[in-house]
Amino acid sequence: MKNIKKINNNWIKKFSYPLIISGPCSAENEKQVLNIAKDLNKSYVEVFRAGIWKPRTKPGMFEGKEEEGLKWMVKAKKKYNLLLATEVANKNHVKLALKYKIDILWIGARSTCNPFTIQEISDSLKNSKNIILIKNPLNLDIELWIGAIERFIKNNIYNIGIIHRGFSIYKSKKYRNQPCWLEVLKLKEKFPNIPILCDPSHITGDSNKIYEVSKKAINFGYDGLMIETHNNPKKALSDANQQITPTQLTEILSKILLKKKIQKKYINTLNIYRNNINEIDENIIYLLKNRFISSNKIGEIKNKYNLNIIQKDIMLKQKNKYKEICKILNLDELLIQKIFDEIHKKSIELQLNKKKINTKIKK
Repeated sequence: MKNIKKINNNWIKKFSYPLIISGPCSAENEKQVLNIAKDLNKSYVEVFRAGIWKPRTKPGMFEGKEEEGLKWMVKAKKKYNLLLATEVANKNHVKLALKYKIDILWIGARSTCNPFTIQEISDSLKNSKNIILIKNPLNLDIELWIGAIERFIKNNIYNIGIIHRGFSIYKSKKYRNQPCWLEVLKLKEKFPNIPILCDPSHITGDSNKIYEVSKKAINFGYDGLMIETHNNPKKALSDANQQITPTQLTEILSKILLKKKIQKKYINTLNIYRNNINEIDENIIYLLKNRFISSNKIGEIKNKYNLNIIQKDIMLKQKNKYKEICKILNLDELLIQKIFDEIHKKSIELQLNKKKINTKIKK
């Protein structure tokens, strides 16, 4: 981890604060790329982004325009004086991105999860002066993220930054990917020399929440934002729900940045922990809903086969298990017991009354 201190953060000082990277999730055609680049507000946006290779969950979906898309991006750069950024996921992607002089290469969350992929990409970029941005892995594994950073450093690559795009944790949640602000801010505090950008598009998965998350990131002292924009988001070939128009982007940025001058190194510790508590509380509510759904299903089975609703031996085992966990985590056993007594009480009430609860969870 000592090598991480070698990261050169001078590259981000050459940009305005905060650095804004924006453009479509995918480069779909030449007209779309050039129109979006034209409409971006250059007083805010300095880097144009577009996905060229799209790693989709299933085959047969739109998977990017590959080299053809890079040509469109180069035209946008020349015409509108914007630097370029795109995602690379293997050595062939790197080769083509360098051929077309892409300024910033980012590593996607799926790639960060795989040390073999990271090693291949970093080997193909050995001694590179390009700016490399590394997104967090899909799951909340900070050490895996750090490991990816270290693999680039070992190949003498020092113009590095990281992108916080949220983590896949719960099935039912407010966001597409949970931000887990506190964990990321701990990393930022531990390695203050690493420039960190926020990707509110992938955290939220919802264009209506871009402002909320962008504002938090800037207030937490992030160095920049990567936000997906499209001239016609509803017709986007990928991630339509999370893209905003260039006009909406300008409105969001002006609202955040002109409201007050953000001190780059200032972090309100109270707000960090309050936001973390709010995030945890929201997840507790979703998890409770899922628990009551399961309890309701158990009640249906018990009623069907005429089983006792209250089974003391199982409840006793659960209580003992909670006590053991409390000892390990050094938590107040009485407090936890009171909480679970109320939860059990509600579960029994549901089963005795044979009530069905709404199993639909609004995201």
